[in-house]
Amino acid sequence: MNNANGIADLQLGIKFENIGAKIIRFGLALVLIWIGFLKFTAYEAMGIKGLVVNSPFFSWTYPAFGVRGFSNILGGIEIALGILICLKSINPKVSFWGSLGAIVMFILTLTFLLSTPGIIQTGFSFPFISPMPGQFLLKDFVLLGAAVWTAGDALAALKQKASFVPR
Repeated sequence: MNNANGIADLQLGIKFENIGAKIIRFGLALVLIWIGFLKFTAYEAMGIKGLVVNSPFFSWTYPAFGVRGFSNILGGIEIALGILICLKSINPKVSFWGSLGAIVMFILTLTFLLSTPGIIQTGFSFPFISPMPGQFLLKDFVLLGAAVWTAGDALAALKQKASFVPR
């Protein structure tokens, strides 16, 4: 390989990384905001009921807020986190805190894999997880990774912004 091809490959790699970074950040935000808005519907509130009632972390929320009330609170939190994550270019610190909130949220939702009945496909054993809710919850590992990445990216931007001294 000659040097020109190597440089072109490096430049292409950097372009892919930059595009991927935008897709990770805004894709994570889109998922949070979109699903957050859906939490305000009756069908989505009922859709998460089986996860919430079996959770040692969330089962107390239904007696306190009701099915729709808790779903609305959760939806508001998801929308807020998605918006905060989008604000990196304006305020990296705020974006970091939104990412940190998403990290906590995804860690908590991943506990549903341990507490929700029906995770393992009927008639099978681990590692054969059911499509719902098992495979549905498994995607949260990728969303957790995206939230960790956006947190790191926001911290790096904050550090870069702090080290920049205008003349």
